[in-house]
Order: sequence, then C-alpha cells, then structure tokens
Amino acid sequence: MLTMMVGLVAALHYYLGVRLVSDPGLAQPWAGLGWLVLWLGFASIPAAMASTRMRPSWKEQVLHWGGMLWMGAFGLLLTATVVADVVGWVWGLVGPAPLPAGDKALAVVGVVVPAMLVAFRTARSPARVERVTVPVAGLGAGLSGMKVVQISDIHIGPTLDRSFMQRVVEQVNALQPDVVAVTGDLVDGSVTRLRDEVAPLAGLRAPLGVYYVTGNHEYYHGGASWSAEVARLGLTVLNNAHRVVERGGSRLTVAGVTDLEGGRMDPSHACRPDVALAGAPAGVPRLLLAHQPRAAVLAKGLGVDLQLSGHTHGGQLFPFMAFVKLQQPVIQGLATIAGVRVYTNRGTGYWGPPLRLGPAPEITELTLVSA
Repeated sequence: MLTMMVGLVAALHYYLGVRLVSDPGLAQPWAGLGWLVLWLGFASIPAAMASTRMRPSWKEQVLHWGGMLWMGAFGLLLTATVVADVVGWVWGLVGPAPLPAGDKALAVVGVVVPAMLVAFRTARSPARVERVTVPVAGLGAGLSGMKVVQISDIHIGPTLDRSFMQRVVEQVNALQPDVVAVTGDLVDGSVTRLRDEVAPLAGLRAPLGVYYVTGNHEYYHGGASWSAEVARLGLTVLNNAHRVVERGGSRLTVAGVTDLEGGRMDPSHACRPDVALAGAPAGVPRLLLAHQPRAAVLAKGLGVDLQLSGHTHGGQLFPFMAFVKLQQPVIQGLATIAGVRVYTNRGTGYWGPPLRLGPAPEITELTLVSA
C-alpha cells in the first residue's frame, strides 16, 4: 500500500513536470531547474515525515517546514493544473484555437503563488471566534446563558509550538468561559517531545471546569500517556466518563468519549458513549464531547442534547473539504446527525501543511440558553 502511494505521488509530480515544464518548452537551464524543484519537493515529503523521529534541532525544523510547505504547494499545483487542463480541453472544443501550454502554466503559477501566501497567513493568524447560541431543553435558569468555549485540533508539534499554545489559552481566557471543552487532536508528537510545548494548557480557566477528550492523533503518539499528561496539567480528562456541573440550583451533565480510533490502538480506549453516560442523572441536559462528528451515531438514543466535535478542520485546504465529506457527515457548524445536534469546530490549529485556504482557524463560544 505504501509503495503504491509513493508511486502515485511520484507519477503526479511527473504529470506536473510535463504540464508546467516540458509542454511550455522552457529553455535550459530553466527546464532543468523546474524538474529539479519538483523532484526535490517530492523527496521533501517523506523527509518531513521522517524528521519527526529526529532529535529537535534546526535541521529537523528545516526538513519539516520544507516538506510540509511543499505538500501544500503540491496539492494546490495539482488542483490548479487539472483545472487548467479541463479548461484547455473545453476551449479546444469550442474556441478558435487551443490554449498555449505556456499560458496555462503561467495561469497555474499565477493562481497558486498568491493562494499559498493567503493560506499561510490564514493558518498562522489568531483563531476567529465563532459565537453560537444553542437552545437546550430542560436547562435550568441558573445555567441559562452559560458560555462553553471549545477549542479543537490544535496539533502542537513541529510547526506549532509553546507560543502558539499560549496565544490560544489567552484568547480562550479572554472570553471568560464557564466551561472549556478541548475536543481532541491536541498534539502531533510524544509526551517526552512536547511536554514543554503544551504546558501553557494548564493556564486555562473556567469556574465550571476545563474538560478534555482524546482525538485520533493522540493515539499515534501514546493516547494513554497523553491522557495522563493532560490530567497532570489540571484538566479533567473524560475517557468515557462524565461530570455534573451545577450553578444556581441548575445542573448539566458534561460527558466525554475517547476517539473512535482509540479502541483500535488500545482496547481500553474504545469509544463508548453508553459508558460515558452510565449513571448520569435523569432529566438533566447532556453535553457530550466527542472528537469526530460521526461519533453521534453511537450516541443515538442516549439523550444527548448537544455534541461538540472537531476533526474535520473544515477541510483546511480548498478543495479538499469535498473529500472530508466522504468520511464525516458534516464539515463544520451546527447540524443534526442520527438525531443528535452536533457542533463541529473547524480546528484551532492545523495539521501538516501550515496552510488554510478557505476555512479559518476557530475558537467557538457557545452560549447555552433554556429552550
């Protein structure tokens, strides 16, 4: 499978070379330079993946940044080149003359370069605060108007460090939340490697609690270890568990489940909403934290009033949101899945390429009101 993927990516790089270098008839040394850039870019992607196993150093940073930037550029170049080929084919059928290959190549580069700049700035800018009001049946007057602030898919790792984590914590605290929900994919690396980088997470403040559930990426680097580390930082880790919060005589059940992929890597971390809500008081509204929106299928019939999820990144890089829809029932925002209302956060950080084209990073401020 890995060999097939490498072969496919190599073939697509060759396709780009033909369309952007050979077909336009670039003279030497520009043609050779173009092919060199493409094949170095191809090699940079596995080099970036391998760099995560290196000791932290400037070399590791160069390899990772270079490979991830190229991964994003490759996706955008491929999309733009395919579109240019389709437009050129249609133009050849209806136009007076075929579009010159050089013009198509210039158009591709002319679109991709500014798109990369916009995408980089968007990804690295402070997260946008999305404010949503959600009516909840049975929510008592004492909790009506409570603010739940959600962050998700932060992905602290080689390109997002302690300073980014500190900025997110300051943004969240400035909203003066009653509850903070951290809905998974906190990291891309081991506890040993990233302990200091995530340490600012301990600064999150909310009078009714700061709650955390695992995402799939935690399990690539030791899910149980990360649960223990987040608990050490003072957050309440909800591994198929719940807590009941109270204010002014009104109560709300806050439950959380492990990620859907957790059980595949650690049988004790199977996603079990039924276990998370076992013993929860009847007649008390239920808020469920679950990394993936499709976990709502497992929560069907359990009386969940609202599920908070992430995972999708809102698609992160146009046009790949179309592929996310093949794996998840919703990409972002408020929706109903299997009878459960689900809010899907676009992600506060990013994964892989430090680029966001379309969906901006998000911190969600949900105000719960009595229905």
